[in-house]
Amino acid sequence: MASALLGTVPPVLPGRLLVALAREFGIAEGTARVALSRMVERGELVNHDSDYALAGPLVERQQRQEAGLRPATRAWSGAWEMAVVRPGARTTDDRSALRTALDRLGLREHREGVWLRPDNLPPDRLPAQRRVADDQTDRFTARPESDPAALSAALFELDEWADRAAELMTSMRAIQPQLENEDRSVLVPCFEVADAVLRHFVADPRLPPAVLPEDWPAGALRETHAGYDVAYRQVLKDFFSDHRES
Repeated sequence: MASALLGTVPPVLPGRLLVALAREFGIAEGTARVALSRMVERGELVNHDSDYALAGPLVERQQRQEAGLRPATRAWSGAWEMAVVRPGARTTDDRSALRTALDRLGLREHREGVWLRPDNLPPDRLPAQRRVADDQTDRFTARPESDPAALSAALFELDEWADRAAELMTSMRAIQPQLENEDRSVLVPCFEVADAVLRHFVADPRLPPAVLPEDWPAGALRETHAGYDVAYRQVLKDFFSDHRES
């Protein structure tokens, strides 16, 4: 149900439609409603007159998802963003929060306490995560003397991301004809593929082209997803329309 809301803009759906969708996955209505209540209690959703909307960390999750789907990048000058952890004692919670924040900001750990990425993303991205990072690190602009493409490949596991992107494109192309025929029977597997693609967009490092392999598949993945998404959303819209009428 969180995935359904993460894939909806704005992220609001009536509870009965979320329950109906959960039923397609074999989840009983009572179980689904208990899950919604617990998500509200945890601050992951808010309930307004039986309409459920994302809240708390899931709102930021959708922001990161949208940033991967429609990346906002800046022209790259060759500079790198560097965050260096300040000396001194820190709690385990502080350390964990910092690692999460820097990872979500798109930096990777070069060595203990030193995090890097090409400086091509908006500096005001994810303000909550930026505050966590600024509380525990000092920021610098750096220009490594080593090959920036080799450094990027070492930091960001580009081969793994590209391989997974190829798998997802194959999955979308295989199932899209059924979607275009508005075959409601493929709703569940289509939902699962769509969710996997959006998760992969979150993991996109959004690096400048100068440090990426020539055959980097991010653009092809977005193009494939665009056509798939149109067909998938029509099937999902029809499913929700039927349940609204009933």
